Amino acid sequence: MKHNRNLLILLTVIIALLLMAGIIPGLSLSGNGNPLSDKFSENSIQDIPSPVESIPPEELTVPDLILLGARQEAKDGTLYDASYQVIDYPGGDVAADRGACTDVVIRAFRNAGIDMQQLIHEDMLADFQSYPNNWGLDAADTNIDHRRVPNQVEFMHRHGMALSLDPTQHPEDWHWGDVVYWKFPNGDEHCGIVSDRLNKHGLPLVIHNAGICKEEDALLQWQITGHYRYPSQ
Repeated sequence: MKHNRNLLILLTVIIALLLMAGIIPGLSLSGNGNPLSDKFSENSIQDIPSPVESIPPEELTVPDLILLGARQEAKDGTLYDASYQVIDYPGGDVAADRGACTDVVIRAFRNAGIDMQQLIHEDMLADFQSYPNNWGLDAADTNIDHRRVPNQVEFMHRHGMALSLDPTQHPEDWHWGDVVYWKFPNGDEHCGIVSDRLNKHGLPLVIHNAGICKEEDALLQWQITGHYRYPSQ
């Protein structure tokens, strides 16, 4: 029922605000109270409530399905592999047990019936010059374009909803199923999916692959450069 779903979302927001205000105690975590250093153990993550997993299957919406698709990648422990591979189009994918950070996003959206490979390719065909030309290409490539962070960012910028980059100031902007983009200290770009599970500060966990796909408390670990919702709602 829509009423039950709205109640779940409202309760999640209230808990987040109470955690951030210190009115209710946070979950037991290691660390010194700094959200940059707090880390969940592998076991404790499963103890954190997931509002989406309590929603009946017939009531799941696009953001719910995006989240669940990303979470399956973490459950599977997908290994990081960003190598160029020839894949089918549309609906093409690399081997299921491996992929890049961008593949977490692609598979998450496909779980909701949205094919980023096709969407990005068609958008690049329509306006190739608007996309970054970081690789010296003169035409779109269905094997790799959607698996590159700058291309995902450009697509989201053009067709998604751009949201706050600071979850500590605008926690209400951060919803499960959103896509977050970071920049590592070495300049490399990274991406992941916002979770419905919250840390003790009321900030969401993220699902990402920087070696092996994990769901963890890493939202503030790197510089946030993008935060988008697609489809915009």
